[in-house]
Amino acid sequence: MGEGRMLQQPLEGIVTRFGPGGAGANPPWGSRSLTLISPQTLFQSPEEGWQLYTSAQAPDGKCVCTAVIPAQSTCSRDGRSRELRQLMEKVQNVSQSMEVLELRTYRDLQYVRSMETLMRSLDARLRAADGSLSAKSFQELKDRMAELLPLSSVLEQYKADTRTIVRLREEVRNLSGSLAAIQEEMGAYGYEDLQQRVMALEARLHACAQKLGCGKLTGVSNPITIRAMGSRFGSWMTDTMAPSADSRVWYMDGYYKGRRVLEFRTLGDFIKGQNFIQHLLPQPWAGTGHVVYNGSLFYNKYQSNVVVKYHFRSRSVLVQRSLPGAGYNNTFPYSWGGFSDMDFMVDESGLWAVYTTNQNAGNIVVSRLDPHTLEVVRSWDTGYPKRSAGEAFMICGVLYVTNSHLAGAKVYFAYFTNTSSYEYTDVPFHNQYSHISMLDYNPRERALYTWNNGHQVLYNVTLFHVISTAGDP
Repeated sequence: MGEGRMLQQPLEGIVTRFGPGGAGANPPWGSRSLTLISPQTLFQSPEEGWQLYTSAQAPDGKCVCTAVIPAQSTCSRDGRSRELRQLMEKVQNVSQSMEVLELRTYRDLQYVRSMETLMRSLDARLRAADGSLSAKSFQELKDRMAELLPLSSVLEQYKADTRTIVRLREEVRNLSGSLAAIQEEMGAYGYEDLQQRVMALEARLHACAQKLGCGKLTGVSNPITIRAMGSRFGSWMTDTMAPSADSRVWYMDGYYKGRRVLEFRTLGDFIKGQNFIQHLLPQPWAGTGHVVYNGSLFYNKYQSNVVVKYHFRSRSVLVQRSLPGAGYNNTFPYSWGGFSDMDFMVDESGLWAVYTTNQNAGNIVVSRLDPHTLEVVRSWDTGYPKRSAGEAFMICGVLYVTNSHLAGAKVYFAYFTNTSSYEYTDVPFHNQYSHISMLDYNPRERALYTWNNGHQVLYNVTLFHVISTAGDP
């Protein structure tokens, strides 16, 4: 999954550097990575027809894709039949995600095993030295061994994780068979029990994904300039929930009153400025904190605290809702201004809104949003003044804040929503073009997207993944 290195004791874990690019893709800027797509439908037609799920690349190089076809014998007007079909679709989605998770675990296990081989080699050198090494060389070898010692427990934990995934996969296979038999008979026998089993499997899969895929931000790479295009302010992005084969890029120039969104077919087309279509939004936007999630654009309606969900395929607004108490129209922007009162983000766990209110005295508020209704699920007051923040982004439920939008910026503050706690950080962040007006994390590609003074720029991130050695709960 890319290069890695060990951190010092007492933490037991590994550091994995993730490069941009989805599973099975070879992006032009560097390393390949595998991304677990959370169990959600990527596309569903208005007629409830075919549904397309994420794709992955198997170890033998074959491309694995999953499409769910509606059962021909199911009447869509029958409520119980529809519920059974939805359960089958959920199980199919869990099964596909399991394949991706299994491949990720396999690759991580191979990396850890290679480190184990290195450890044995160093140990052999130490035993064979017998006074032939200088004191300095001998101490360097001892220090290196000390850094690698945690790998023993890490390796055992990965073996346990692999066995857990095999058990989950078997449960998914059994459950799929039960659902298929019930749907064939069109009876109601065991429906409630099966529904509970599906929900339990989804919860276990989500926990497994969080365990293997998330970590704490410890580093940001040097910038990778993709293109110089547009004005000083703007935003660009890819869909955080699209399969790896979908590499469309969306481009929105300017920070207020804009309505024109350009959709490029691929990243290569975006770099060359070709093969694009135009969407004209029915309502203008404010700021640059937009995000594309599962085929829809989420943005702040100009001169309001209204969140708009615009569906690209149907070219229509699916829902819009006021964000209670949220400041707008440059009341509580980031340090650079630009109507950046409301910032929308997506990480491994879903859709977020970052904003502030008078009630919170101008401090940053983080809210989880329901992507279907745009209702606030839960909110946190971070205590960090928004006007002192350059930009912000979410990774694995943690809000990271930069202390400036200008040269010399660094990731300075982190708020952990799982514990409602915070800490000050010191992660260097190279602001090459001296004025960042958009900064977003893409969980599919494990990369930061930025708009920097008219330049579209990417950053790799380094996440420290702590692995518990206490076994599965």
